[in-house]
Amino acid sequence: MIFNVILILMSVVGAAVVVATVRPWGRLAPRWMLLTPLWFGSTLLVVRGVPGMVENLLMATGIRRGGFVGAEDISTAELWAGVGINTYFFTGAVLLTVTTVSYFRRSRGGSHG
Repeated sequence: MIFNVILILMSVVGAAVVVATVRPWGRLAPRWMLLTPLWFGSTLLVVRGVPGMVENLLMATGIRRGGFVGAEDISTAELWAGVGINTYFFTGAVLLTVTTVSYFRRSRGGSHG
């Protein structure tokens, strides 16, 4: 329960930070206050998303149907659920990393703290 609450809070804060990078009210926040969670979130998603995409490739090609740690006899539903979850994290990693780099570059010369 606590783990889920923490994840939900992280998601809400993350969404607010991303929106702040493109909204006028986001300019009120010091640059570091937005970049810190952006870099942290990007790193977490890359660490989870890239191995997940490798796992997708292993499962899709049949090299390891159960992924890195899964059983070899997983159902088709479990296989596709794993592919969907891994794709979700990988997509998040790509999008948040692009957002982070974009904000870093756009805010570099401004009057942000």
